[in-house]
Amino acid sequence: MRSYDIKQRLSSVYEQFPECKRRPIIGITGNFENNKAMLHNPYYLQVVRAGGVPMIIPPVDDIEVVSNSLDHIDGLLLSGGADINPLWVGEDPSPLLQDFNAERDPAELIAIHLAYNRQIPILGICRGCQMLALTLGGHIAQDISETGGGKKVTIKHSQKGAMSTPSHMVNIDKSSILYSLYGAEKIAVNSLHHQVVDKTGERFRTVATANDGTIEAIESVEKRSILGVQWHPEWLADEGLPLFKWLVEEATIFSKAKEIHHNIITLDTHCDTPMLFPDGVCLAKRDEHALVDLHKMSDGRMDAVTMVAYIPQDYAQSAYDYARDVFSKLSTDISANGEYVALAKTGADIAENKRKGKHSVMLAVENGKAIEGDLSKLRFFAEQGIVYMTLCHNGDNDICDSARGNQTWGGLSPFGRDVVKELNQLGVMVDLSHAAESSFFDALELSAVPIVCSHSSCRALCDHPRNLTDEQMRALAQKGGVCQITLYPGFLRKDEKATIDDVVEHLEHAIKIMGIDHVGIGTDYDGDGGVLGMGDASQNIQLTMELIRRGYSIDEIEKIWGGNWLRLLEKVRNYASQK
Repeated sequence: MRSYDIKQRLSSVYEQFPECKRRPIIGITGNFENNKAMLHNPYYLQVVRAGGVPMIIPPVDDIEVVSNSLDHIDGLLLSGGADINPLWVGEDPSPLLQDFNAERDPAELIAIHLAYNRQIPILGICRGCQMLALTLGGHIAQDISETGGGKKVTIKHSQKGAMSTPSHMVNIDKSSILYSLYGAEKIAVNSLHHQVVDKTGERFRTVATANDGTIEAIESVEKRSILGVQWHPEWLADEGLPLFKWLVEEATIFSKAKEIHHNIITLDTHCDTPMLFPDGVCLAKRDEHALVDLHKMSDGRMDAVTMVAYIPQDYAQSAYDYARDVFSKLSTDISANGEYVALAKTGADIAENKRKGKHSVMLAVENGKAIEGDLSKLRFFAEQGIVYMTLCHNGDNDICDSARGNQTWGGLSPFGRDVVKELNQLGVMVDLSHAAESSFFDALELSAVPIVCSHSSCRALCDHPRNLTDEQMRALAQKGGVCQITLYPGFLRKDEKATIDDVVEHLEHAIKIMGIDHVGIGTDYDGDGGVLGMGDASQNIQLTMELIRRGYSIDEIEKIWGGNWLRLLEKVRNYASQK
C-alpha cells in the first residue's frame, strides 16, 4: 500500500540520495492548444522508463529562452502535433492542409538549428521528424497524396483506431540505427499523420519506408545521434521503448562528453583559418565559409586552436611580410573580441583563459619559407609567440626536402640544420608534417628535444607520401614526439568519402604503433580538412562521443585532445629557458 507519510517518504529519499547518479535530461518540445502548453503523458513516461529525466520545453519564440533551455538538456525529443505552416518554405497552403500551430513552428525551428549546431542528440516523432527535415534542408509534402516522384499512396496513414494499435508495416534499412535497435527488416507501427517528408535533403537519408514508398524514418548522414520516425512510438509501450532508450543512451554519452570537455583542455593543433581573412572571415562571426570561429568552437566545446600563417609553395612575394600580416590581422581580431578569446603561448595560458571563460588561439608558421633564409626572422616569429614551425610544405625549400618534393638536399639542408638548432634554442617546436622521410629522420636525430607532426596520418592505412610510416611513428615515439592525426580526406582514404570512422581508425592505428602518450588531433580545418561527422569545429565533440562509445577513459581522451602535445610543448619551452 502506498505511504502518504511525508516524513517517511523524505527519509527514504535522503537514504537513497548518496547512491543517486545523474540521469540525462531530455528536453521535450511542448504542444500548444487552447492557450495551454501541454504534452501527452506517454512522451515523458517513456523517457522515464528509458532512464532519462524529462523536461518540457514550452513553445516560446525567443532565441535566448530557447538557447538557455538547450544549455540544460542532454537530448532533445521533438513531439508530434499539428501541421507545419507552409509559408516557412515559401509555399501557399494546399486545400488539404489542416490546422497548423503558429506558436510551435518558430520555436522549434530555432531549437533544431541550435541543437544541431551544438551536437545535441535528437529524436523527432511524426511532426518532429518533419520539422527535422524541413529545418535542415529537406522538404515535406502538405499531404501524402501530394508527394512527388509519381508515387501512388496505397496505405491509410492516418488511422482512426486506438493510438496504441499498430496499423501498417514499415521496411527498415539493414545498415540503419533503426535496424540495430529492432533487429528486424519489418516492424508494425501505428500511423497518425497526413503530412510527410518527401525529400530528406543532404543531411539525412531514408532508413524506413511503408510498402507504398512513403518515407517513415530518416537518419542523419553526419551524426549517429539524430533520428526521426513518422510513427508514434510513445503510444506503443514496449514496442516503442527502444527508440527512447536509444535517445537516452546517446544523451548519456553526450552528457559525459560535455563533462569531459569541461574538465580538460581541448586543443586542435592545426587549422588554416587565417587564410580566409582576406575574404572577410573573422573569429566573432559565424561564417558558413569558415570551419573555425568562436561560435563553432563553443558549439564543439573546444578550448583552443593553433592557427597558422600558411605560405603557399609558389608564393612569389615576400613570404616574411605575408606571415607578419597574417599575425597582425589575427592579433587585431583577437583584441577586438578580448571578452571571448585571448592569445596563448603555453598550456598554462590556455588553462587561465578557460578559467576566465575565454577561448585560446596559439600561433604557428606553416612552411619555413616564411623566414626567407634569415634566422633573425625566425627569432621575430618566436617573439610573436609561435609554438611551432612546419619546416616545409608541398615542395622542397632552403630548409629541407618535402614529401612532395624532388629530394634537393637528401634531407635537411645545411641551413636547415641551423634552423632546427635555433628552434630548439628559441623553445619552438620542430614540425615535420609535409617533410620527406629523409628530412624527418635528419631532424629527429639532430633535435635536442622531441619533434612533432602537427597534422599527419598513417601511411599503413592510406598510402600517401604525406602520411607517416609505422617506422617513422615508432621512431617519433621513441624520441618522445607526438603525431597529430589530421582530417584531410585524401590522407585518410583514397577510394571513397572519408568519415569520422576513418579518423578514429587512423588514431587507433597510431596508438597501437606509438602508444597513447604520443598521439593527438590536428584537424587542418580551412586547409581542406574535415570529414563526414567532423566537418567543422562545432563537431569536434563528436570525436569525444565516439571515443566514449569505444571505451576510452577520461585520461586517455585528455591526452588525445591536447594533453600529449602540451606536455611536449612545456618540455621544449623548458629546454630553451635553461640555455
